[in-house]
Amino acid sequence: MATKIRLQRHGKKGKPFYHVVAADARAKRDGRFIEKIGTYNPNTNPATIDIKHDRALYWLGVGAQPTDTARAILKYTGAIYHNHLLKGVAKGALTEAEATKRFEAWYTEKQSKIDANKASLSSAAEKAQAELIVSEKKVSEERAAKIAAAASEMAAEAEAAAADANAEDGEEAPAEESEPKAESPAKESPAEEAETEAETTAEEAPAEEVETEAETGAEEAPAEEAEKEAETSDEEA
Repeated sequence: MATKIRLQRHGKKGKPFYHVVAADARAKRDGRFIEKIGTYNPNTNPATIDIKHDRALYWLGVGAQPTDTARAILKYTGAIYHNHLLKGVAKGALTEAEATKRFEAWYTEKQSKIDANKASLSSAAEKAQAELIVSEKKVSEERAAKIAAAASEMAAEAEAAAADANAEDGEEAPAEESEPKAESPAKESPAEEAETEAETTAEEAPAEEVETEAETGAEEAPAEEAEKEAETSDEEA
């Protein structure tokens, strides 16, 4: 049975997470597998790789063929190099102690490079974070300064408007006082109206009587004169 070491996809959309498995070459990519020998998470920086070293050596030793990505992962962890040394031991090119010594030296150097890379990435992330904090603080200070300036400008405008309003009120007050208000005629009550009519009638009555007497006297005088003239003519006759 042909065996492959390959990746089996897990995780959610946009954030994959892989299992490193030994599976039958005829099985589907995400189908059945023989053994899970590690995990690979590309979502971190650097990527997180966890491989069971002894099980990877076993499957490589029995002829399992890794895919390109699985080979890169096994090379990164040192499984491919260790398997190469063990083949040299099997051929008698070197002893097992020498193979172990060489692998440990390679692994130590590799780990130091990985640690240095992690440290540089961490320092770069911290520096970027510090710069981001400084820039955000600067933006906040500028925004606060703008708000304070706008508030002071609004306060100045309000004070100027209040001063203008006070000045206008001071100018209009004397003009209003100099203009006398027209007094509206008071409405007389019904009793007062009645008294006024009575007084008017009383004042007009004597005048009317005088006129009447005058007219009567004027009418009676010619009559008396006519009678006297008639009497005089009778006596003479």
